Amino acid sequence: MASVCVFCASAPGIDPSYLQLAAEVGARIGKGGHRLVSGGGRVSMMGEVAAAARAHGARTLGVIPQHLVDYEVADTDSDELVVVETMRERKALMDASADAFLVLPGGIGTLEEFFEVWTAGSLGMHPKPVIVLDPDGFYAPLWQFLESMIERGFVRPAAWQRLHRVGDVEAAFALL
Repeated sequence: MASVCVFCASAPGIDPSYLQLAAEVGARIGKGGHRLVSGGGRVSMMGEVAAAARAHGARTLGVIPQHLVDYEVADTDSDELVVVETMRERKALMDASADAFLVLPGGIGTLEEFFEVWTAGSLGMHPKPVIVLDPDGFYAPLWQFLESMIERGFVRPAAWQRLHRVGDVEAAFALL
């Protein structure tokens, strides 16, 4: 059993196809016998991943800062909900509790979490896989920008090669 930390949107009002993707990922976590580590919210994609994971037998750990308990509406159905003081504490606990990181479409918080774990892994600070699930090209502009950074010498090719980019749920879980 792996503990899979999922980074994804917690914003309301996004395209329903992303909510469906989150539910599919959550179901796959549960069916695979994995544990979900999440940001501890019960709205949008974050909530869909957690609810689907539990519905398919997964245990869930949610980590949320006190400041966001009311804002994100804490996932009180989580098997374990840890309320911390800061975002830095949240990320540290999520990182320490995970065996792998799975990044779905999301906003600036998702990007910040993604870049932190990818950077740490590329520097040898952890051996955990970082997988970006991008079924519809959401991240295509980012990939183009990062490739230009490689060409200009700002990103090491080894860091780029360490990042797993996949287009479907089964490919993501095959890497776990």
